[in-house]
Amino acid sequence: MILIKDAHIYNPEDLGRKNIIVSFGRILKIVDEVPKMDFDEVYDAKGKVVIPGIIDQHIHITGGGGEGGFETKVPELQLSKLIQAGITTAVGLLGTDSVTRSVENLVSKAIALTHEGIRTYALTGSYEYPSPTITGDVKRDIVFIDGVIGAKIASNDHRDSALDHRELARLGTCARVAGMISGKSGHVTVHLGGGKFLLDQIREALDFSNLPISTFRPTHVNRDRNTYLDSLNFALEGGYIDATCRMSSDITDVEVYKLAKEDRVLDKLTFSSDGYGSWSKYDEEGNLTAIGYSPVDTAMATLKEIVESGEPLSEALKPFTSTVAKCLKLHREVGFIKEGYISNLLVLDEDLSINSVMSMGKWMMKNGELLVKGLYE
Repeated sequence: MILIKDAHIYNPEDLGRKNIIVSFGRILKIVDEVPKMDFDEVYDAKGKVVIPGIIDQHIHITGGGGEGGFETKVPELQLSKLIQAGITTAVGLLGTDSVTRSVENLVSKAIALTHEGIRTYALTGSYEYPSPTITGDVKRDIVFIDGVIGAKIASNDHRDSALDHRELARLGTCARVAGMISGKSGHVTVHLGGGKFLLDQIREALDFSNLPISTFRPTHVNRDRNTYLDSLNFALEGGYIDATCRMSSDITDVEVYKLAKEDRVLDKLTFSSDGYGSWSKYDEEGNLTAIGYSPVDTAMATLKEIVESGEPLSEALKPFTSTVAKCLKLHREVGFIKEGYISNLLVLDEDLSINSVMSMGKWMMKNGELLVKGLYE
């Protein structure tokens, strides 16, 4: 058993200073006074803050890119990058390229990262429609493949499949029914491009069907101010929206947070990194002019900026932890610091920099030292 002593805990609610007892990968007890027990380790967290591990629902774990030729493919993500970013739960997904990359490759990488110590899920599909799958069917992938919890598609983008609202509605129906059968989230993450439709294609799919609005989860909603303002309307209608950390100079992450707060839809906002996904720029004729890829460590930087803007840590944490857990139906095990939950914890210094990372009850980083790496790192 491990005792994390005298920690200022944010659950994400502020619980004050308490002691956490970890046993067999889970939080056994959260107590005011340390009981008389024998501990394998006592970690002194005095002067430090302990928060739930970051849940990042949008990472290209097998690498993104490829729009500029084979040499522009982003490499696979390494385990240490997740640890150093404070990510203890990840969701991997494909992007533009589902030709040289596959759902099989994605799921195997998710399993590998899980074995290495960071629980990683996956989404079937990609930008493309009909969706690439493992079993030949989106519904079967979600129902029968343990780590697959939903699907991915692209909309309002020059790289999408020009799908219409009927096709999007059918994809949503497959994912939702599969989620109902398997007890998973069964959602569709919709890559939202910078085209002329904003969220109209999603709304048309909802109007055409009887699907609940929570089926579709638009991401990259903060790519520009107009897209984000339309996304806020979507959240007001009851939908979840996912902003990408450090995505746009047109609207800052702090503005994204504060506007959602003003509209009283913070409980519908999540942040993710789009880590190892490529970003690209094009000229008026559609020619690629620049390409690169996003890091995975942007969540903590965004969280710190929000807190420094005057927002309480207990509220600022939610779009990175508890809200993500709820919308992914993982909230009974992660996203909170509660007794019985998986012990995914971040120990932060006073300036909110990451000091230590615990994943599934194991120290992955301690006192700034990386303790675990991937096999080939």
